[in-house]
Amino acid sequence: MIRIAFFDTKPYDRQAFEAQLAENPFAKGIKASFFEPRLDRTTASMAKGHDAVCIFVNDVADKDTIDVLVALGVKLIALRCAGYNNVDFKYAHGRIALCRVPAYSPYAVAEHAMAMLLCLNRNLHHAYVRVREFNFTLTGLTGFDLHGKTAGIVGMGKIGRAFASICQGFGMDVVAYDAYPSPMDGVKFLSLGEVLSKADVLSLHCPLTKDTHHMINKKTISSMKKGAVLINTSRGGLVDSIALLGALKTGRLGGAALDVYEEETGLFYEDQSYRIVQDDIIARLISLPNVLVTSHQAFLTKEALSNIAGTTIDNIASYFDNGELKNGVAG
Repeated sequence: MIRIAFFDTKPYDRQAFEAQLAENPFAKGIKASFFEPRLDRTTASMAKGHDAVCIFVNDVADKDTIDVLVALGVKLIALRCAGYNNVDFKYAHGRIALCRVPAYSPYAVAEHAMAMLLCLNRNLHHAYVRVREFNFTLTGLTGFDLHGKTAGIVGMGKIGRAFASICQGFGMDVVAYDAYPSPMDGVKFLSLGEVLSKADVLSLHCPLTKDTHHMINKKTISSMKKGAVLINTSRGGLVDSIALLGALKTGRLGGAALDVYEEETGLFYEDQSYRIVQDDIIARLISLPNVLVTSHQAFLTKEALSNIAGTTIDNIASYFDNGELKNGVAG
């Protein structure tokens, strides 16, 4: 019997994983415990008696947490997401195995990025509220045609390429930057500086690393087109939130659509409506009329949840059945 402790689980997580545990032939002999708290050094003790832990983007597997897990006999950390910037993977090397879900549905994230752009550009979030109050005026709701505009994409993995295809469908010109570019029809690969200077819409689809942390900052924003729109559905730490706020307030940027935020841990995925949010930056961003924020939901489609659960179960079963570390994270 393989026992897995799932942390930071929500109803949609549990539903998807329980379906996999019931139907996936690789799930035989796996028993799951679902915990609502996020994993960190203070909650890691909940994994006692389990062989593996399964975590998400806002769980914290730092040095102290890993030490607790190892002491409890936990042998595997299975991330049910693609990114692993919340894990001290170098410290984990040789102590505990790590695996992830490198791809679940690039279309889910890419489509959400375009949905946010359309909503922000055409002011649908404002129009919805007005009409609910029987205010049918159009003043202040003017957007711009996407057709003929330039979409700049940073990161041309599966999600970036899916977003590029969507943009092409709208008749947009697409320029892109990727550290390891792979040609795509209709996409012109340029330097990062050139992409920033040409983009009417800039969309981020790259991982968070020490090299990409705050890649969108005061200096890089100053090189962007005045009035450009920024979309971030990747990781919050790619953007210097203070610099972004300043650029939005002055009109240097025309708008921002954010599904992620660099200080989202402890904030996103929870009901904060009855509390006074102490983070002044996110509170100010949300208050701006040219900002649209969603709470890291770009991945949230039925297909993506099913794929995440299936790949995670396969990763865990392979490791414990035959020692194969599928989709492993190297130290």
